Amino acid sequence: MNHSSGNDADRSTDPVVSVLLDPDWASGSLVDDVRRGLGSRPLRLPPKWLYDDEGSRLFDRITKLPEYYPFTAEHAILDRHAADIAAACDATTLVELGSGTSEKTRLLLEALHGTGRLRRFVPVDVSEGILRESASLIGEHWPDVTVEAVVGDFTLHLGHLPRGDTRMVAFLGGTIGNLYVEERAAFLGALADSLDPGEWLLLGTDLVKSIDRLVPAYFDAEGVTDRFVRNGLHVLNRELGADFDPGAFGYVAFWDPHMERMDLRLRAEEPQQVTIPGADLVVDIAAGEELQVEISTKFRLEGIRGELAAAGFEVAETFTDPDEDFALTLARRV
Repeated sequence: MNHSSGNDADRSTDPVVSVLLDPDWASGSLVDDVRRGLGSRPLRLPPKWLYDDEGSRLFDRITKLPEYYPFTAEHAILDRHAADIAAACDATTLVELGSGTSEKTRLLLEALHGTGRLRRFVPVDVSEGILRESASLIGEHWPDVTVEAVVGDFTLHLGHLPRGDTRMVAFLGGTIGNLYVEERAAFLGALADSLDPGEWLLLGTDLVKSIDRLVPAYFDAEGVTDRFVRNGLHVLNRELGADFDPGAFGYVAFWDPHMERMDLRLRAEEPQQVTIPGADLVVDIAAGEELQVEISTKFRLEGIRGELAAAGFEVAETFTDPDEDFALTLARRV
């Protein structure tokens, strides 16, 4: 993947889009995940399969719910501290993992651009359509910044990120909290391996807080999160010909105090046998048995420092919102 260099006049507003995902990636990856997650106990469905078009629409609604604080809190940090983040690092390339529409990232782009150092933006996402649209808008807004979009899965393609210049990888939204402990360690280690010493990571994490705030954020009064999680069953029915009855499950969201995470599940309200032809799988589910769909780990600042240090990062600065609900941690690869 080559990128434009030289004078601003040489740069094009047309983004370069590199597609690293095989056209059959989604179907093959879904089959693998379903066989692994529903072919053994406990039953588990990776949360990435919640985000089809309908799931993405529902999640966008979730971020606007009064109970759901993470989006607002992280936006407040960027609104207040993007210039401080830009000043604290020497990055000339911004890489965003799981970029989506890059809505919050524009605050960071504006601040980095204001330093006069920003040369390149590399948004990474599995959704090619959203990525192309977002990359074009950013290219139009900052015509002197080269946009190199990557259609890829950040758990698979970290080693393929464009190199050159000094990169800062932004992993926002608290998404790292969706990974289990061992997955987080593996991801942070792989990310460190993909960066050169002196390059940067900006990590968004939701912080531990009162259960009275946490549970309503994931069990909202409108039932939007319920529909979002239940949508995963509709995805399996549509993509793999499964015969799940989404109405035969209840939505469960609870705080796990030992692991300090929210745990989102679907609980079978009656015994059922589900056939999943596309994965060549038949699953017998007992009444009361739960399907684990998503976790959302909450962090403490000292824990974040420890996990980053174990992976090869040194924390430079930490920024929180006024209520200390959320943190952005700027760390350097050592």
